[in-house]
Amino acid sequence: MKRKIILILVWVIVGVAASAQEKRMAVVEFSTAYLRLKPDYESPLETQELMGTVVEITAEEGYWREVITPQPYKAWCTDQGLVEMTKEELKAYQEAPKVIYQELYGHIHTKPSAKSPTICDLVGGDVLRMADPSRKLKGKWTKVMLPSGKTGYVPSKELKHHNGFVSIAMGEGSAESISPEVTEAIIAQAERLLGVPYLWGGMSAKGVDCSGLVRIAHIMNGILLPRNASQQIKCGDRVDLKDLQRGDLVFFGTPATDEKPMRITHVGIYLGNNRIIHSSHRVRVNSLIPEDPDYYENAHRLVAAIRL
Repeated sequence: MKRKIILILVWVIVGVAASAQEKRMAVVEFSTAYLRLKPDYESPLETQELMGTVVEITAEEGYWREVITPQPYKAWCTDQGLVEMTKEELKAYQEAPKVIYQELYGHIHTKPSAKSPTICDLVGGDVLRMADPSRKLKGKWTKVMLPSGKTGYVPSKELKHHNGFVSIAMGEGSAESISPEVTEAIIAQAERLLGVPYLWGGMSAKGVDCSGLVRIAHIMNGILLPRNASQQIKCGDRVDLKDLQRGDLVFFGTPATDEKPMRITHVGIYLGNNRIIHSSHRVRVNSLIPEDPDYYENAHRLVAAIRL
């Protein structure tokens, strides 16, 4: 009898351990989920995450969910911005044909008409399932599906087929990771955001911070970078500041000393001819030359650059 009780306890412990190892997964439903430091609307914004992104739920408090994103980042968002899925549901979601939204801002409509009511908004980089996988992006409208299963219509010209992202994580990538053609497309995407206000934690046309601008410009071209400037500098190849090329990522901060490592506080994209595009107060283009009228006031803090 005693042996039987021990065996039962062992199986219970094993069962609990197995359950603890099962991850709770979800997909972002909002066009931009606002992830905060704490489960409170008054808590600082840490970052934004885009529709269609798969996240892991690690804790909950009321209607708040703590999630780990692919950025990587751990922060809190509300449950209505997520669609929790089983392992099987997530597999089906990941394998379904998808499209990525190409404009800066738009909407999903209830019918194939701009005059019909909207279901929700969209921002550039949002990923959607095709409601009719057999159809291609032909015709004026494409029927799409939200993570929750709701369906609606988006102008076909605002979508592009999406076959996943190329991820360049910290310690990965090289000067040959991105072709010259993609580099130009990344710069063009960043330039489309000119004038968008600076928003700490922002990563969309609704507002961007410096590393958010860099990241969304790459996302729109199928490339995933880490979220923060301090992480982005650890990707690709370090290049000499005297040998900058168009498309290099340039970093600002304080140089390393014998006592302290280099500290990165800002990032931008080099455009050539000593000019950068970056998000500082707003997305803008500035010169690195002190004599120029549009000189970036913190250009003297340029400390490093990488090439992807």
